[in-house]
Amino acid sequence: MANTNSNPFKNEDLVKDEENLENNDISDTVEVEEASKEEVSEENDNKLQEEYDKLNQQYVRLAADFDNYRKRQAQERESLIKFGTENALKNLLEVLDNFERGQKALENVDDCEKVKESFSLIHKQVFESLAKLGLEEIKAIGEEFDPNFHEAVMQTPTDEHPENTVIAELQKGYKVGDKVLRPTLVNVASAKG
Repeated sequence: MANTNSNPFKNEDLVKDEENLENNDISDTVEVEEASKEEVSEENDNKLQEEYDKLNQQYVRLAADFDNYRKRQAQERESLIKFGTENALKNLLEVLDNFERGQKALENVDDCEKVKESFSLIHKQVFESLAKLGLEEIKAIGEEFDPNFHEAVMQTPTDEHPENTVIAELQKGYKVGDKVLRPTLVNVASAKG
C-alpha cells in the first residue's frame, strides 16, 4: 500500500534541510540575543563604573575641601583669640603705666586725699578699659533676685524691703554680652517671721 500522507512533490531531504535551516536560524537568533545582552550588560557595567568613578572623585574633592575649611577655621579662630588678647593687653598697658606713675608720685606724698584720688582715677581707667572689651557690671542692689545673675549667700528677714529683693552686694558680678563671667554674691530679703 502506498502512503497517502506523503506528498509526492516533497522531497524528504528538502524537508530535513528546511528543518535544519529553521533550527539554525533559531539558534543563531538566540546567540545574537545572548551576545546583545552581554553587550548591553557590558555597557551598563561601564556606565556604572564611570558613575562610580565620578562620584568617588567628587567625594575625594569634597573631603579635601572640608579638611581645608576646617584648617582655615582653626587658623582664623586662633588669630581672633590672639588679636583679642593683644587688644586687651594694649588697653591694660596704659593702666599699668599709670600705676607705675602713681607709685612714683606717691613716694613723697603724705596726704591721704591725693592717694585716694590717684587710686580712684586708676580704678576708673581699669574699668573703662575692660568695658571697651565688653565687660558689664551686673546690677544687684534693689533688683529682684535672679539666679541667672545673682548667687544668694545670705537671706535676711525684713519688712523694709519686698521679699526676694537684693538688699546687699557682697561681691560684684560681671558679664560679657549675655554670658555671665561671675555672678554677683548677694544678700536677699526674705519675709520676716
